[in-house]
Amino acid sequence: MRAMDSSSSSSSKGHVLPAKGVDEPMADDTSTDPIEDMEEERKNFFKIIAAFKYYKHSSVAELKRKECFLQTLPTSHQKMLTNYQEHLQNLKRCIDVNAQVIKQIIQDANCLFQNTDHNIEPDQQPVDGLKLRYQDFQKVQITLKQIFRDWSEHGKLERDQCYSPIVEEITKFFDPKKYDLSKVKILVPGAGLGRLIYELACQGFYCEGNEFSLFMLIASNFVLNRCVIANQCTIYPWVHQFVNNLSKRNQLMPVSFPDVSPTKFPPKGTMNMVAGDFLQVYRDEDYWECVATCFFIDCANNIIEFVEVIKKILKPGGIWVNLGPLLYHFSDVPYEGSIEPTYEDLLEIIRSLGFVILKNETNVVTTYSQNPSSMHQSHYNSIYLVCQKPFGN
Repeated sequence: MRAMDSSSSSSSKGHVLPAKGVDEPMADDTSTDPIEDMEEERKNFFKIIAAFKYYKHSSVAELKRKECFLQTLPTSHQKMLTNYQEHLQNLKRCIDVNAQVIKQIIQDANCLFQNTDHNIEPDQQPVDGLKLRYQDFQKVQITLKQIFRDWSEHGKLERDQCYSPIVEEITKFFDPKKYDLSKVKILVPGAGLGRLIYELACQGFYCEGNEFSLFMLIASNFVLNRCVIANQCTIYPWVHQFVNNLSKRNQLMPVSFPDVSPTKFPPKGTMNMVAGDFLQVYRDEDYWECVATCFFIDCANNIIEFVEVIKKILKPGGIWVNLGPLLYHFSDVPYEGSIEPTYEDLLEIIRSLGFVILKNETNVVTTYSQNPSSMHQSHYNSIYLVCQKPFGN
């Protein structure tokens, strides 16, 4: 993948640096043809941009199916659903607002990744030969929910649950009275939309985020580099949630973002975002003072590989701070290999690799991109783990 916003080295910029393997495999790892790799990368990028651009078309088509079914109902039923029909029209208006924001988010994505502009009109149907999956449109919807979580005032509770303990732990360990925080290098794999790296950089640390998903990278670039004022944009993140709504207002709840503009209030420290596969990108031994993982380690097919790399890249005496569940994302994915150790087993693995466990807490209540007004509320009893790589190890 090509560099995003590499024109500036300012620490206030959330610029994205190049790396390989984003969102889906760019190319077969055994391939030795750089032209073939670039073409595969270009196709993948094109598909993701198309998923963003066709958001309105796919969303309105979903509403159209509901309207068509509504018309097949008995007339007496249709009369009872007059308010529901009006609600569907309001949903269309909210989808249009989302689409306008998405248009801003992807406005400079082509040049950011040094791809040519494909000039796809947002309201067009997908062109022949472009196979967009339902999952691609789902990822656009997930991106909207992630904006709620990371960059809105409404998402503060979730951030306080997940990010605050990590920031407080790291700040406590690297006491500003004893350390020059600008020289303390922190890596955040699975950085999503970059809020955690922003918070750590605001403390004065050098913080680098790593993200695999192009959906997240494109949206994070917009928030970190293009949002010049607070609450610059408004979206409707729950407009696609058709179940467990107490009232129409819950589905139509607007969310403004960002609650703070990283451009207007740049962090004291340095903030970077690097695109690519964590296992492929980070191989330098004894480089990072700290690795912070939040809802990340269970994204691996083999969690041991993640722990091994974290151990390898940490400096002796450095710490790994982890918070999140063990969802094991590949456990039920067809044709994907996966192992799912229990937390008890994972602790033994961590110890066997030489880590010293400084803190080990369970039942830390966390939520993730959850509609606070939904009738269905769920949470994780997450693990909170602080490990240290011993000196001389």
